[in-house]
Amino acid sequence: MNRSFIKSQSSLQYLDCIAVEVKSKYGAEFRRFSVDRFKPGKFEDFYKLIMHVHRISNMEVMIGYADIHGDLLPINNDDNFCKAVSTAHPLLRVFIQRQGITPSCQP
Repeated sequence: MNRSFIKSQSSLQYLDCIAVEVKSKYGAEFRRFSVDRFKPGKFEDFYKLIMHVHRISNMEVMIGYADIHGDLLPINNDDNFCKAVSTAHPLLRVFIQRQGITPSCQP
């Protein structure tokens, strides 16, 4: 079978898949879980899940995701949470940061 055909066929499978794999990063630790692509739920529930999965308590955090272009965009309401999940291909990369902490930039 033609390799490019196999590659394009596998890309289509991601769009048909109901689950979106989420890879979240907080500090140096990573966690993986999945959410439903077509019914991702509410941002508040996702926020609670992130807090539980990473065992974070009594702390305000900011949640962001890397879009398809590699830009870091916020997830802070139902609309941009749904946008993040619906455009994830094949993985939704989530970054958690304590509120008030700015990321260090290296030259």
